[in-house]
Amino acid sequence: MRTILTFLLVLVLHFFSAQENEAYADGIFSFEENKAQKIFTDWTRIRKEPGLNSGILDSLRSNQQVMILKKEDAILRLGERGANWYKISYQKGESLSEGYVWGGNLCVGYRNKNGYDFLFGLSKTIDKKTEEFNENIKQNIAGVKVMEGNILVDEVYFDTGKGEELSYATFNIESNHKLQNVELTLKAMVSGEACGIASYDQYLLMKGGKLIALPQLMNVGDADVYYHSEQYIFPNDKGGIPNAFIFKMEEMEKDDNDREKKKHSTKTYIWDGSFYKLKVK
Repeated sequence: MRTILTFLLVLVLHFFSAQENEAYADGIFSFEENKAQKIFTDWTRIRKEPGLNSGILDSLRSNQQVMILKKEDAILRLGERGANWYKISYQKGESLSEGYVWGGNLCVGYRNKNGYDFLFGLSKTIDKKTEEFNENIKQNIAGVKVMEGNILVDEVYFDTGKGEELSYATFNIESNHKLQNVELTLKAMVSGEACGIASYDQYLLMKGGKLIALPQLMNVGDADVYYHSEQYIFPNDKGGIPNAFIFKMEEMEKDDNDREKKKHSTKTYIWDGSFYKLKVK
């Protein structure tokens, strides 16, 4: 696994170096015109024109619905997040207003169930030290919020990819997977398009209005040279067991003689209806 991660990091650093002078937008922040979207970052500033130097018209709370009117050519990069500016309209009270918002402050995805709104977005970039090279790299932080109107019920934040790993995303509500006291599970995923660029799956359990984040899953591959896959097997899946979820990892890497070397491992997490813990063999 260390060999694969080292290769990936070198590939990512090379890609970033080649692109550092270009302004480009990450695919997850591409929103369609004439469609509704929601604000993720609380107190997002709405501006007169598409740019940070433009005057501020208003600020909007998380979960405020807006209508995308036009995607502007102007792109702003903040840390590892790159997004276009968008002309929007929105309703506050009896007033309908218009202005411009940076796409990085909008939800990547949102869902509604059982009276709650669930928002998925990317909030910031941080410096994170790597084990392989003992140096800082830029790391995006994603989050999921549980909202009742404009009231924040709970929120959870987790690491996710760099800019080139933000080509597309999904955000879905799943069943409770037959886990005791779990109302539902959420799955947030971000991924790149190119070979050798990782995707990240983040599962969250919803219990009593609170979110519990499971250990993050990572999947990556490069044609038939190597792959690394991670998944969970829940009680309602084939091979699942009651009151637990199983982490399953499979890895393949070809050596210089084109011979496959495979690795497999599993870990079982016990769920007691409130928390999970790793089962000691």
